[in-house]
Amino acid sequence: MEEQEREYMDFDVVIVGAGPSGLAAACRLMQQANEAEQELSVCVVEKGSEVGAHILSGAVFEPRALAELFPDWESRGAPLTTPAIRDELYLLKDADKAQRLPNALVPKSMHNTGGDQTRYVISAGNLCRWLGEQAEELGVEIFPGFAAQETLHDEDGTVRGILVGDMGLGADGEPKDGHMPGMELRAKYTLFAEGARGHLGKRLIDTFDLDAGKDPQHYGIGLKELWDVPAEQHEPGLVLHGSGWPLDKDTHGGWFLYHAENQQVVVGLIMDLSYQNPYLSPFDEFQRMKHHPVLKQYLEGGKRVAYGARAIAKGGLNCLPKMTFPGGLLIGCDAGTLNFAKIKGLHTAMKSGLVAAESVFEALKAGDDGGSDLRTFTEKWEASWAYQELKESASFGPAIHKYGTVGGGAYNFLDQLLGGKLPNVHDTTADYAALKKASECEKIEYPKPDGKLSFDKPSSVFLSNTNHEEDQPCHLRLTDPEVPVRVNLPEYAEPATRYCPAGVYEIVEDEAGTPKFQINFQNCVHCKTCDIKDPSQNITWVAPEGGGGPNYPNM
Repeated sequence: MEEQEREYMDFDVVIVGAGPSGLAAACRLMQQANEAEQELSVCVVEKGSEVGAHILSGAVFEPRALAELFPDWESRGAPLTTPAIRDELYLLKDADKAQRLPNALVPKSMHNTGGDQTRYVISAGNLCRWLGEQAEELGVEIFPGFAAQETLHDEDGTVRGILVGDMGLGADGEPKDGHMPGMELRAKYTLFAEGARGHLGKRLIDTFDLDAGKDPQHYGIGLKELWDVPAEQHEPGLVLHGSGWPLDKDTHGGWFLYHAENQQVVVGLIMDLSYQNPYLSPFDEFQRMKHHPVLKQYLEGGKRVAYGARAIAKGGLNCLPKMTFPGGLLIGCDAGTLNFAKIKGLHTAMKSGLVAAESVFEALKAGDDGGSDLRTFTEKWEASWAYQELKESASFGPAIHKYGTVGGGAYNFLDQLLGGKLPNVHDTTADYAALKKASECEKIEYPKPDGKLSFDKPSSVFLSNTNHEEDQPCHLRLTDPEVPVRVNLPEYAEPATRYCPAGVYEIVEDEAGTPKFQINFQNCVHCKTCDIKDPSQNITWVAPEGGGGPNYPNM
């Protein structure tokens, strides 16, 4: 396709991603501008069909950053209506037995009741929908259904905005009828708030060497379902977490089950992507997990109404890259601000957005023309309570990787008693590099789903409401198309067919019986697991046509 001149729009600030960090930043920017009676143009681009469509989180929410942004959030109608009232933590010993841990032995960071602030069981998607409304009332322009495809740069490399992806390209990359070239959104500063493993954030980290001296980022895959349950099994505000079965001792992760409003329960599994056995399937581990009596008692007789999956960046402070570069910042999970010790990231993501907004506005108000590397952000961020949280829990994830769930849990319990004074633990092995060869591992035979508590991938993907225009370029790019069959299949039994929670990747045979690697990109729920876990690092996730992907309700 010939290069063509593109239309453009100029803004003071462009924000990529209408998630908690991006929307918090947008709101705070406009609050400051309105208070100072200063003109400011802020644009948020969101690849989902609407704000909240691609948002997936647990979530038990600490409203600390929200209260800083909107002290009157309650009277404004923020969707925080179900306070956490009871908190339980379990170790599942096998398919039938479990041990509840006494509160006295639970690390204080994992307590969800008590203390000086109330936590709430919420839908993160609905929180973002509400934040989007607040942002628009303040004067922010939000463009849903537009995917940021590339970053714009000056001759010296400074980031100057983003290029929105074309609409109406065929599978061959050529324009179809109704083709619309993507527009340039130029900005003095661009904030990248794409969530974990953002495809532009990943490139920026590489381009500006932002992770120099840091441990490689560590990820988990989070799988979640929303259930309507009978009234007698529902206790609004009940919060359950657990670990152990069905994961083996070399596979780390944990589950959650939260009782939300309207007789709904959310249940999910977060599994570290540092797992070793290529035969392991996170999706199937999640499905069989729900048959344990501790979880089954709340789900039995209910109806599953939604499903989704998303990678989370859980490496913590040891993996947090430099968040500033000439012309922009990485915020929220695009950088990796989640506090894994709390199993929470919304509050720290929002705080990073607030600090970014204050740093950017301060520069613009002083007459900055943009393009600077805002060192003031780093100073403000490192002085914030969110950074202090990450500092105190820097060893939480690495300790579990190094010493196992029980040993790591004991280390973290002691570390929190001592105020984070134990020696810092590091994990310098990238998640993909932890995968062993298939010949070194046992195959795993998963039970067939019963259609009541456990389900197959096709019916699950259906409940994610995911959809992509089929006649468009595949957004799952293979560096070498031969690697899946030539390398991954014989050496790792092609793990993409199992780590993908949406059935995107298949090994099929042609008429001659020759194996072929098939990509069903229409099924993609934008979790980014393939980009992270592929042992050959041969898959790159890029943004598909705007508006595609999942459409999560109430997730």
